[in-house]
Amino acid sequence: MLLRQHLNDVFLFVVAVEHQGFSAAAKQLNLPKSTISKRVAILEEKLGLTLIHRSSRSFVLSEAGKLFYQHAKNAVDEFRYAEENLLMQQQEPTGVVRLSASVPVAQYILSDCLPELAERYPKLLLQLEVTDRYVDVISENFDIVIRSHFRPLADSGLIQRVLTHDKIIAFAAPTYLENAQPIHHPKDLAQHQGLWSDLHMNPWHFQHMNGERQIVRPNLRFMANESEVLKGTVKRGLGITLLPESFCSHELANGTLVNVLPEWTAGEVTTSLLMLTRRGLLPSVNMTADFLVEKLKR
Repeated sequence: MLLRQHLNDVFLFVVAVEHQGFSAAAKQLNLPKSTISKRVAILEEKLGLTLIHRSSRSFVLSEAGKLFYQHAKNAVDEFRYAEENLLMQQQEPTGVVRLSASVPVAQYILSDCLPELAERYPKLLLQLEVTDRYVDVISENFDIVIRSHFRPLADSGLIQRVLTHDKIIAFAAPTYLENAQPIHHPKDLAQHQGLWSDLHMNPWHFQHMNGERQIVRPNLRFMANESEVLKGTVKRGLGITLLPESFCSHELANGTLVNVLPEWTAGEVTTSLLMLTRRGLLPSVNMTADFLVEKLKR
C-alpha cells in the first residue's frame, strides 16, 4: 500500500541520491528544490526511518537509506526500462549499434538477419566487425557480441541470450559414398577418409539417440579449421567431415551432401548473444538483440 501511494516520492528520492542533492535533482526534474525535499521528508515519515542526513553543506545517506536506495533504484530502473520499450515500439529505432561476431556466425547466421533488420529500419546504422579473436565488450565499446561455443560460457557479468542450438553431424557427398564402404555405425568411419576441422586431431565423439556413445578416428585426408573450406572439400567427394547441421542445410535439402549417420550426433554447438545489462542501453540496442533472438527462434 505504501508503494502504491508514494511511488512518486520514491522516484524523487532516487533522483536526489543519483544527483547527490536536492538542488541538482531539482534542476534535472525542473521542480522546486523545496518540493523534492518535502516529498522525501514525507516518505521518511511514512517509513518511520531517516533516509538522508542533511544539512546546509552535506547530503549523506543513512544506513537505512543505503539499503532502501538499492531496492528503490531497482524498481525505478525497471520502470525506466519499461518506458524505453514502449517508446521504442512507437518510434523508429535510430543510431549506431556496434556488433562483433565470429566468421562462421557472420556467414551462416547474420548474413540474412542483419540485412533484413537494416532494410526494416533505415535510420538504424549497424556496424558489424567479423573476427575470431577474443573481444572485450566493455573496453572495445561493442553493444552486442555473438559467439558460438561448445561448452557453457563463463559468468562474465554480461547478459547471455541463446540464439541457436545446432547439432554437429557427419557429412559426405554422394559421389564419395558411391565408391566407399557402407556406413551403419560410427566405428565404420575408421575405414573412411576424414576431413578434420580439429588441428590437434582429437577423435570424433558420437552419441546415438538412445544414449549409446562411440569414439572413432577416421583416416586423415584433409585438415582445415574453417567451415567453408571444409564444406567445399566434402562436396568434392574427398571424404567425411563434421559440421553444424545448419551450416549445410541447403546442401542437405538439394542432396549435394548426405548425413551419413542420421541417428547419431557428434556434439552440439550453441550460439549466444552477449551484451551489457539492459538497464541504460539505448532502445536500438535492445531492439536489435530482441530481433535476433526472435528471428532465430522462428
